[in-house]
Amino acid sequence: MKKNIAVIRGDGIGPEIVNQALLVLDKIADKFGHEFTYTDVDMGGCAIDKFGDPLPQSELDKCTASDSVLLGAVGGPKWNDVPGPMRPEKGLLRLRAGMGVYSNNRPAKIWPQLADASPLKPEIVEKGIDFIIVRELIGGIYFGKHETIEKDGQKVAIDELTYSEEEIRRIGRIGFETAQKRGKRLCSVEKSNVLDSSRLWKKVMHELAAEYPDVQLSDMLVDNCAMQIVKDPSQFDVVVTENMFGDILSDEASMITGSIGMIPSSSLGATSCGLYEPIHGSAPDIAGRDIANPIGTILSAAMMLRFSFNMAAEADCIENAVSRVLDAGYRTGDIFSPGCKKVGCTEMGKLILEQL
Repeated sequence: MKKNIAVIRGDGIGPEIVNQALLVLDKIADKFGHEFTYTDVDMGGCAIDKFGDPLPQSELDKCTASDSVLLGAVGGPKWNDVPGPMRPEKGLLRLRAGMGVYSNNRPAKIWPQLADASPLKPEIVEKGIDFIIVRELIGGIYFGKHETIEKDGQKVAIDELTYSEEEIRRIGRIGFETAQKRGKRLCSVEKSNVLDSSRLWKKVMHELAAEYPDVQLSDMLVDNCAMQIVKDPSQFDVVVTENMFGDILSDEASMITGSIGMIPSSSLGATSCGLYEPIHGSAPDIAGRDIANPIGTILSAAMMLRFSFNMAAEADCIENAVSRVLDAGYRTGDIFSPGCKKVGCTEMGKLILEQL
């Protein structure tokens, strides 16, 4: 099978971790008889330096013309003082909107080899951590109107939060369908005791529930959900929520698994062309030192094979290789514990390649 993958190495540690993922994809292509070609795309700080724009239309066009997109990370202090509309992160928002990927799917799963790395008490971890957060990605307060005005002699900042029934319904369906493939439990998270947008969210979710009688739907306020994730994460199977709530909760969920360096994510929409990226940032403080953890990016590549290319066996092969390397006691610095063998980014990639 032939697939064209748009590759955004980005900023900071992005090029390092993406390079390791591409080596893994090349190995998979050779092993299973596929042909992967790569189209380089500039986005983020590197695109600002090159084009004066975090994502020029020409670069976005490369992404939408591809079969899927693999992204490292963007941003860094070098671009902190550029105007708001030109910040590296605006390129990412533009990419999501341009690709029409409205559903961000982020697993929170504890690898048994890393149970000791979780900040939670052992008795909580022992109950299991294996759930997924389905986050609406291109609506809500991040995509609403933003302005700062003068009123009564002082500055007033305004951020608009808007959701339509259709925006809620389409992400709700992703939540229900994801639950059908897992434990058939869906928790809808909102703030309906305060926000009109959340009251509409809750109404639409309950309307959808009638179409999925095999899925058990529950409601939870976002502040309670934040507490329950650290109190008893085993209660969750699939969580579906709006953009800002999902941004915050998915970061919290990733940390209870031990390291954000291990967590992949997918962003999908109406087509099979998805955006795949690790959940961590560009980590400019360790860029170029060959100590970053490439596993989140490698597992993102595995998700791309599974969800966009229907290559389940190939995805399993990568995930099993990662598990065997962890079984052997190899760790990058972010997941290191006494008694393990510390390795860098390049060496971790090499070890996973050997296991393939």
